[in-house]
Amino acid sequence: MLLHMMFMDQRYNESGSTLIGQLDMESGTQAFQQRSLSVKLWPPSHGTRLMLVERMTKNLTTPSIFSRKYGLLSNEEAEEDAKKIEELAFAAADQHYKKEPDGDGSSAVQVYAKESSRLMLEAIKRGPTVKDEEIADKTSIHETVFDISGGRRAFIDAEEAEEILKPLREPGNSYTKICFSNRSFGLDAANVAAPLLSSVKQQLTEVDLSDFIAGRPESEALEVINLFSSVLEGCQLRYLNLSNNALGEKGVRAFGALLKSQNNLEELYLINDGISEEAAQAVSELIPSTKKLKVLHFHNNMTGDEGAIAISDIVKCSPALEDFRCSSTRVGTDGGVALAEALKTCTRLKKLDLRDNMFGVGAGVALSKALSLFAGLTEVYLSYLNLEDDGAEALANALKESAPSLEVLDMAGNDITAKGAASLAACIASKQFLSKLNLAENELKDEGAILIGKSLGEGHGQLNEIDMSTNAIRRAGARLLAQVVVKIPGFKLLNINGNFISDEGIDEIKELFKSSPDMLGSLEDNDPEGEDYEDEDEDEENAEEGNELESKLKDLKIEQGE
Repeated sequence: MLLHMMFMDQRYNESGSTLIGQLDMESGTQAFQQRSLSVKLWPPSHGTRLMLVERMTKNLTTPSIFSRKYGLLSNEEAEEDAKKIEELAFAAADQHYKKEPDGDGSSAVQVYAKESSRLMLEAIKRGPTVKDEEIADKTSIHETVFDISGGRRAFIDAEEAEEILKPLREPGNSYTKICFSNRSFGLDAANVAAPLLSSVKQQLTEVDLSDFIAGRPESEALEVINLFSSVLEGCQLRYLNLSNNALGEKGVRAFGALLKSQNNLEELYLINDGISEEAAQAVSELIPSTKKLKVLHFHNNMTGDEGAIAISDIVKCSPALEDFRCSSTRVGTDGGVALAEALKTCTRLKKLDLRDNMFGVGAGVALSKALSLFAGLTEVYLSYLNLEDDGAEALANALKESAPSLEVLDMAGNDITAKGAASLAACIASKQFLSKLNLAENELKDEGAILIGKSLGEGHGQLNEIDMSTNAIRRAGARLLAQVVVKIPGFKLLNINGNFISDEGIDEIKELFKSSPDMLGSLEDNDPEGEDYEDEDEDEENAEEGNELESKLKDLKIEQGE
């Protein structure tokens, strides 16, 4: 996959016009060194450029873990992409070479290889081109989606409902998705909507009723819910959003007729709905089947441990689940363990968000056993779970052996110290597709920061954001982090605010970012005299310790996909 490896095994012959591949490193190294002073490595020959196109075409059409995730390109599309990639990479490298015409061209070759590798990865992640018939389907989206959520959030009365819902009366309409979000229906408006919904319910596949009873008295809101539920009963939905309605158990059960008739749901959203223990139990009882469920979101509810156990029953019966969110739901250790056990059945999981709960170490260790099963995981949000070092280490060790395509790792606010940082660093070093890393509000200090920084030294070309704020980091740790990220192409933001960096350290860091100041986040909350601040001599000692810490990372290998 990484094309610069190809260039490390090849060189030009004495005339500099052709490329000789697979150099014998033992017998050829001395001869190569003797000629290196006279050999021009740039520009490559026409044959070399064709060879690169052929190599990339082969990689783009070879089944791999990436093709399973993003789809496999056809030979024709791969060849076309490879030609474009080579042309763009050549142009970038040639422009670079013109700035150093007296050099041997080795840096231009590096640019050529790295740019080719970067663009090829983009092509892989973009996947196969959408077919013409699919494009045609998308152009008719205005005919299939009926959405009244735009504009101000407001009540809707019967008269306005008659006018705004008029398109639903048109015979032969092809609406498959309706969105009534952001408009509050009273009973009069609901009575206008009911027969219209009944007329289209057999063609509906997606229904969004989020935030559609705001500000209504409970009795009226429940009547509206019952009416909508009975009218929509029996429609075969793949998507249902009932978020932001403060449902509680009464509201969930008022939706009973609709929920009981759903056997094919793929996405279900119950965000900010007052889902208590009883309400969660009601959801579990009412939905007959979740075998096809891919997305389940329960964010910002008062679920608690018992409610989490009820949710775990839903999760346990959802083997196709790809995106699970149960954040800010007041779940403690018992509920966390129950969810972790249930998640073991969801081996297709790609995104997991359990932020802002009270799991503790026990639930963290239990969750680590589930994480080891998620080969396709790309985003994991585990911040503010009271994991501490033991929980964090268990999770990091599990992630290291799984989730090769992980892009987002969030473990902020877990009281992780330098002890836990060693396992985290080993995990991070193995994740070459990581784009965002959040370890804010821990207790990593310089030793932990240096371990994390060293783990990012190579193989992280996709990384664009790191948050290490509020970690009692001082000059040595902050400096090393800055030195690492400024070398990453396309990097966007380093947040090291709220630490204990000396004034001299701040100056050093700003100097490193002088050509790209936007990459460095605000430092206004930095405290050079924080409680863990020590004198400059100890800062220098920490810098020296960095060399010792680096040796701890020598065994951290990055396994790169073919």
